[in-house]
Amino acid sequence: MSETKKTDADVSTAPDEREVLLKVEGLQKHFPIRKGVLQRQVGAVKAVDGIDFEVRKGETLGVVGESGCGKSTMGRVITRLQEPTGGSIHFEGQDITRLKPAGMRPLRRDIQMIFQDPYGSLNPRHTIGGIVSAPFRLQGVEPEGGVKKEVQRLLELVGLSPEHYNRYPHEFSGGQRQRIGIARALALKPKLVVADEPVSALDVSIQAQVVNLMDDLQDELGLTYVIIAHDLSVVRHVSDRIAVMYLGKIVELADRTSLYEAPMHPYTKALMSAVPVPDPKRRGAKSERILLRGDVPSPISPPSGCRFHTRCWKATEICKTTEPQLIELRPGQRVACHHPENFADQAPQDTVLLSVAKEAASLVADEVLAESAETSAAVAAEVASPETAEAASPETAEAADAEASEEVPEKPEVTTTKTGPGAKTSPVAPVDPPSADDATEPEAPGQESTDK
Repeated sequence: MSETKKTDADVSTAPDEREVLLKVEGLQKHFPIRKGVLQRQVGAVKAVDGIDFEVRKGETLGVVGESGCGKSTMGRVITRLQEPTGGSIHFEGQDITRLKPAGMRPLRRDIQMIFQDPYGSLNPRHTIGGIVSAPFRLQGVEPEGGVKKEVQRLLELVGLSPEHYNRYPHEFSGGQRQRIGIARALALKPKLVVADEPVSALDVSIQAQVVNLMDDLQDELGLTYVIIAHDLSVVRHVSDRIAVMYLGKIVELADRTSLYEAPMHPYTKALMSAVPVPDPKRRGAKSERILLRGDVPSPISPPSGCRFHTRCWKATEICKTTEPQLIELRPGQRVACHHPENFADQAPQDTVLLSVAKEAASLVADEVLAESAETSAAVAAEVASPETAEAASPETAEAADAEASEEVPEKPEVTTTKTGPGAKTSPVAPVDPPSADDATEPEAPGQESTDK
């Protein structure tokens, strides 16, 4: 999957010219927390808490983020498998947010979902023919040539044999089961397919086959995909645009090329630094991987302001008090950050880092801090502070006096690199609530995860 089938030129120009198929505004999904004999609500898990995006016909939108950020919940809500708490969902211009089951039934032909678990999504008591033909039976559709002939055509379309019609799910491997799920999703020729971690449970060699199959089917049938994943290499292979989620919010939305070459949100930059580079020549080379301090905060009580400020090395007071809006800073690239990477500082007047940011900076490579300082006044001031302290030290003063007495031209100031105290690191807990002050890495690509 190292090579992409879609050209960068198509990614950057084609989507904007297409008609909007799905438009989501202010989407929310809160799960109530009830306690006591009377089951009174005492709180809510804010799995999805106000997101905006749109998907155009024929394009693929990838959604990435750590475990528990709300990716899978978002996918189930936009397909109306779960009821939204707030916001609106428009499909082909029609508001489907509050449609009853009877009103959604005709739309089920156009909106389908591929589930994450290829083992749990197939009924073990039904044959493959019964599973794939279920959409025809439920919708009352009689395909040309009969149901059996159409099911066998679908099985052949996804790379299976028509002879598998009378077999049961336990006779197939994980990759074959996922192909059966894809065939079921494509039975009614939908316009939008939401794929929730379609390859996360599969072997790496099978992942490439399934992803390439989805690419081929999109070209052949004109499908529109929303692919939810945590494997950044898979997302880069199939996506036209990518949305990065963190704690129920979209923090960056951009086309594939812009996101991978110049990420603007610090969290996106941390995620990209975790992508392994398959280059033997770099073995033993100094890594610029960004380690994030602490765990993801609890979605029950998310932080104020920017939700990433508790782990960000650029956080200032405005990040703690004011929530950044998802605005377009470059054509086709939207980001929600007061101090974005690779772009002019949106709050240059706020130059005092929070204490949590100073602690987080101790786990960030000096090269990364130097890059951040180019576009962030707060980081630049913090990086410059050790230099100022060195210049004011007695040894530096004595050296300066000696140079002046000998009338030697002043030497350029030596830049000192900032080294923070070493901190232990531990892997990110999938969906556990925040715990200690341990440092954590961004979720490694390819690691299995299950959203709430």
